[in-house]
Amino acid sequence: MSQERLNNSILENLPPEVIKPAYDRNEVTPGIVHLGIGAFHRAHQAWYTENRIAAGENSWGIIGASLRSPGVRDQLVPQNGLYSLVEKSNAGTKVQIIGAVSDVYVAPESPQQLLELLAREEIRIVSLTITEKGYCHDPASGNLNPQHPDVVHDLENPGQPKSALGFIVGALKLRKARGLPGFTVLSCDNLPSNGKLLGRVLVQYAQQVDAELAAWIADNTTTPATMVDRIVPATTDADRDELEALLGCRDEAAVMAEPFSQWVVEDNFLRGRPDWDKAGATFVDDVEVYELIKLRLLNGSHSMLAYSGYLAGFETVAEVMAEPAFNKLALHFMKTEATTSIEVPTDFDVAAYQAQLIERFENRALRHRTWQIAMDGSQKIPQRWLGTLRHQLETQGPIDVLSFALANWIRYVSAVDESGNAIEVSDPLAAQLKELHDHQSGNPHALTAAFLAFTPVFGDDLRHNERLQEAVAEWLEKLSENGTLACVRERFSAV
Repeated sequence: MSQERLNNSILENLPPEVIKPAYDRNEVTPGIVHLGIGAFHRAHQAWYTENRIAAGENSWGIIGASLRSPGVRDQLVPQNGLYSLVEKSNAGTKVQIIGAVSDVYVAPESPQQLLELLAREEIRIVSLTITEKGYCHDPASGNLNPQHPDVVHDLENPGQPKSALGFIVGALKLRKARGLPGFTVLSCDNLPSNGKLLGRVLVQYAQQVDAELAAWIADNTTTPATMVDRIVPATTDADRDELEALLGCRDEAAVMAEPFSQWVVEDNFLRGRPDWDKAGATFVDDVEVYELIKLRLLNGSHSMLAYSGYLAGFETVAEVMAEPAFNKLALHFMKTEATTSIEVPTDFDVAAYQAQLIERFENRALRHRTWQIAMDGSQKIPQRWLGTLRHQLETQGPIDVLSFALANWIRYVSAVDESGNAIEVSDPLAAQLKELHDHQSGNPHALTAAFLAFTPVFGDDLRHNERLQEAVAEWLEKLSENGTLACVRERFSAV
């Protein structure tokens, strides 16, 4: 293993095929603070921003902040914020060094320092990739959850917040007191109407602090909706070793991604923005239909393949898709259930989009783990599946695949796979879901009823739908008797 880490001093010594920053990083000043600087942000929004900094827009540098762990800071800061974006496909690999990130703060180590950063006048955009659970909301209603432990903590300790909401509202309170303007808060998480949701929970949180502050925030911030899309699997030590052999130095912060990237953004920025459209982003007046297409086709399929594929014994999505019956299942779901739930714009080629998704899922170079996609299902399912499901139930449309998907998720959160091995279920409601399963284990109808009555995920309406109850219970019975792989081969090989 190389002792030397990637850093500014060795950029020019990297191999010629590696794309490097061609601008003076000392001339770049920060305009964006990004909360939740994980792999997705570094492969997506930071990549678009890098393009614009390289084109001369040097007042939009990024300062990252980790709200929990020092891990990303410890990867990036010794490397002067530099990291490799490695695009992998069945056709080969492309490596680009990204220089847009200048520093990383760790919120728990110095919350006051992060509040002061967010209150600086030159910060005009605060962007977020904090995952669904980071919004401290009730996924079924979309409102702030006032009982969320982080919300309770932050309201009692405003100078030492834990949540993104606590930091943003705290910083805006400082800006108001200092006579400074607000900023744009940009959600880049996979949530329906993410801008509206973010704006709502920010104001609801602020109302718990001060009604006058809440009114000021409503008038002095914007929260544009976005739709983000790029498959970014977790980086492994094997990935880092392979990259080290190419670079001749160690990059602990490297991120892997597919070549495809999409970013659709509502053009509603308070104090300007980078020209991300010149880097390939699409600015629109209304993101909603693009968001629905992506959530219901890509994310809906991804989650369905993750739970069923994991239980069928496959480690990666590409391995799942190499099984012909699963490949057919994915396209069948998109065509018959997901797409028919959306009013697709006439100028959008949905058949080409479906084919593109299948090709992306088949990318063997990514090794996107089913277990990783299966994380936080209780937060994702309301967005990825239930809108489609409610539409099909209301219109008497097909629900076969969604019922199959729900049955697999119910089996997955039991925390035991088909061979009796333990599953490490990563979900904020994991303990409650396991308890729910264990109380009704062995009775498919009672198990289905118990889960559909679990309001934090399903709300209040689906428990009463007899058609859905019967369909999920029937799949649970079949899965228990035959296993997921046999069921997929029997039911979907010929679709």
